[in-house]
Amino acid sequence: MSSTRGWTLRETLIVTVLGAVFAVLYLGWVQVWLIAQAVFGPVTMDVVMGFWFIASIVAAAIIRKPGVAFAAEVLTAAVQVLLGSPAGLLLLVTGAVQGAGAEVVFAVTRWRNYSLAVLMAAGVGAAIFSFIYTWIRFDYGALQPGILIAMFILRCLSGALLGGWLGHVIVEALYRTGALAGLAVDHAKRSAIA
Repeated sequence: MSSTRGWTLRETLIVTVLGAVFAVLYLGWVQVWLIAQAVFGPVTMDVVMGFWFIASIVAAAIIRKPGVAFAAEVLTAAVQVLLGSPAGLLLLVTGAVQGAGAEVVFAVTRWRNYSLAVLMAAGVGAAIFSFIYTWIRFDYGALQPGILIAMFILRCLSGALLGGWLGHVIVEALYRTGALAGLAVDHAKRSAIA
């Protein structure tokens, strides 16, 4: 909610730490996806995809400034590359696409609304952008229309729940620890109480 557009050193450090933490979690989530895919088949990626959007949503909900969602997701991708992700540098494109999808939703609210509904919408925004990207990258046009529709719906639901709702839960839990005191999320909550 801060009117200043620039980031403070503390905000930059928080986005950096979130990027590093979520990079490790994202790499671990790949293993969850691979195991689930072996059991449930190819649409599993769309079911679990929303978790890979969460860094952008958590960072944006805490800092509440333009560019935070995008930067957090790209930074998370960059750390994954440095940690040896087999996806390599292409992961930076993936992070940029997902971060842009979430950022667009926050931009529509002019970076003023970080309610649960908006965080879930940001997860859906990331899902839509990522779906377009993976459509191009993996030639989804060759798939049956029914499968495509199911994949799209599952990815949007995953974005809303694993990205937006879970992101909200994480921010609330972090807020209760007192670690976010003095940040935009803290100012917003104090203003709502007053």
